[in-house]
Amino acid sequence: MEPPVPLSVEEMAELYRELSRHPGLSAACLGPDITTQYGGKYCSLYTEWSQRDLARAENIKFCRQYLIFHDGASVVYSGPAGTCSEIKDELLSRESPSGALKAVLRKVPGKEKEKEKQFLEVWDQNRKVKSIDLTALDKHSSVYDDDQFGCLAWSHSETHLLYVAEKKRPKAESFFQSKAPELGTSDEDTGHPKKEDAPLKGEQFVYHEDWGETLSTRSVPVLCILDIEGNSVSVLEGIPEHLSPGQALWSPDDRGVVFVGWWHEPFRLGLSACSNRRSGIFHLDLASRRCELLSAERSATCSPRLSPDGQRLLYLEGDLGGPHRQCLRLRMLTWQTRQTVTVLDVVQEPTEAFAGLYTEVLPPRCWAADSRRAVLGTPQRSRTDLLLVDTEAATVTNLTAGSSEGCWELLTLQWDLLVATCSAPHHPPSLVVTVLPPAGQELPLFWVPVEDTPTVPGITWKTLTVRPPCSGQGPAAHDTQVFEALLLSPPDSMAPHPLVVCPHGGPCAVFDARWRPSMAALCRLGFAVLLVNYRGSLGFGQASINSLLSHVGEQDVADTQLAVEQALCSEPLDPHQLALLAGSHGAFIALHLLASQPKRYQACALRSPVSNLPALLGTSDIPDWRYASLGLPYSFERVPHAEDMATMLMRSPIAHAGRVQTPVLLCVGARDRRVSPMQALELYRVLRARGVPVRLLWYPEGGHVLAGVETEADIFGNCAHWLLRHLGQPWQGKTGQHSP
Repeated sequence: MEPPVPLSVEEMAELYRELSRHPGLSAACLGPDITTQYGGKYCSLYTEWSQRDLARAENIKFCRQYLIFHDGASVVYSGPAGTCSEIKDELLSRESPSGALKAVLRKVPGKEKEKEKQFLEVWDQNRKVKSIDLTALDKHSSVYDDDQFGCLAWSHSETHLLYVAEKKRPKAESFFQSKAPELGTSDEDTGHPKKEDAPLKGEQFVYHEDWGETLSTRSVPVLCILDIEGNSVSVLEGIPEHLSPGQALWSPDDRGVVFVGWWHEPFRLGLSACSNRRSGIFHLDLASRRCELLSAERSATCSPRLSPDGQRLLYLEGDLGGPHRQCLRLRMLTWQTRQTVTVLDVVQEPTEAFAGLYTEVLPPRCWAADSRRAVLGTPQRSRTDLLLVDTEAATVTNLTAGSSEGCWELLTLQWDLLVATCSAPHHPPSLVVTVLPPAGQELPLFWVPVEDTPTVPGITWKTLTVRPPCSGQGPAAHDTQVFEALLLSPPDSMAPHPLVVCPHGGPCAVFDARWRPSMAALCRLGFAVLLVNYRGSLGFGQASINSLLSHVGEQDVADTQLAVEQALCSEPLDPHQLALLAGSHGAFIALHLLASQPKRYQACALRSPVSNLPALLGTSDIPDWRYASLGLPYSFERVPHAEDMATMLMRSPIAHAGRVQTPVLLCVGARDRRVSPMQALELYRVLRARGVPVRLLWYPEGGHVLAGVETEADIFGNCAHWLLRHLGQPWQGKTGQHSP
């Protein structure tokens, strides 16, 4: 077989640029039905997309509209209505219940030394009817636009908007600072600053807690209401001081608001990707300011969704502590009686029909028109499927099981029209639509493509089932639980393929069978890619998640290697050309593999690696996980014992770094709050001192996930170069010289 022709730097960049051009869907909204003179119906479909723009080094957003013709039972025709247009500076947007109005939160860059401003706009079809300068009103600080706290909710009367913002903080200055009062802020009688505006002396450097990784600008959220007619903003009172509110919506009669409240006493722990934090569903009566807890006293709840008839409230509920992400319950509250029932409970062992709920966010519009059924997307083993839940019968129907697409996400469900996006490892996201049939007749669903994308040639994929051997220790169920791995491969004509092994981070996460441009690019470079969902991954039941507790650094490492050995035995792979590519806890697993099998892997590229567990206790926003992962109890007041530190150190890759011989590339973000970049720096120094080839990439503005178009592209280029270089396939420039 002829050796592969090396790629030039320009060809490598063009390959990534080509695969990054495929946009993804972020939102969709349907307009009300319009009846034609021939008796048919059609509605408009507004969609928002995002796409990497490497030239501008940013993610751009654009919108496109479509027309959906249907007869109430099926979609007859769908097609575009106009061309795409870029969306500028929009942070949030939401259509009103009737679809006649749209609210937009927009950022406006400040002039010269002015700070960025935020405006809340109201649009009526093709004209802007309101534009409120929230910054000038000075009722609060920046409005939240994140997925954790943020919301933009219309009242049912369409006269008010509800949102979440950072609480306005009093000005602070030095004990020794002295200046004249600002114009318009002095007391008329004394000439001194007003008491409420007077700066707090000596408090400009007081520490203010935040909610950790990706939420470093979120400290004290407040609920705010904009009166559209009165052009006024009010900050709601009556929320207990020990709660941080978010994810708010209006009560059925508009006389109150429903929100999620997170306990933040005695201090805040990291909240991103952590569904185990104490929180509750609350109702705040706007007249009496009475705040009522609607959910269980000690639980972790999120994502409330009100039914179209206003009678039922769905939300997700999990247990406190333990794994940061877990199998959740679907709970339902009857509004009038305040009675709560469990619609779907935690699934310990998955069945073919249902593996449990693992999503942390329900779609904004997930209810069917009958206010009885709801649709949501969640991992089911190594797929993400759409499930239809009958809340009265407490039954589940998988609407997408067995489809050729491995990842389905619901964008919106309005007037029983389902709009979704689907993708697979070789198929970029497509936009599809269908009509939800009456109860009991949901299957089979006939999806109609609205915006279809062709498959990417040169990539095949399959799901491998891996069964660990019985160890004779612990519950037998834990020893025999199967797990899976996704194998992406180039054409067989290029076999045997070098293999890149990727255990996921988390560890409570999952590689589902979705489109990933970087993995597709590796396949196009000639690599096979193994995405390992070791025991402890989401989508395989709560028992599988719990099985990893006390066994990190052991079970997850053994599972990953077992998946590799099985793939080598059953697939056309080269056992002498193996590499590791992973991040966070996946990098933790990879480092253990390098130490336990120093000659097995020829290259390794890691992002935000966990290498020293005890050092994370004082540097991570989630110190509780360091205890829970090893089966140790955690409490807010706990300080580590010598025995704890010893246990953590012995499970840490840094303790075994002396055995590593494989060349290692490290990529870290200087602003990582979850895994300190000092972990990678310490590892870099140890490996370098021992003569191991090692390179460190340091991204000054990068966080834990190292997001951002420029950062992601740079990491891909460096990782691909590193793998090609050390797997015996040199990456050569046009001059034929090896890259440095």
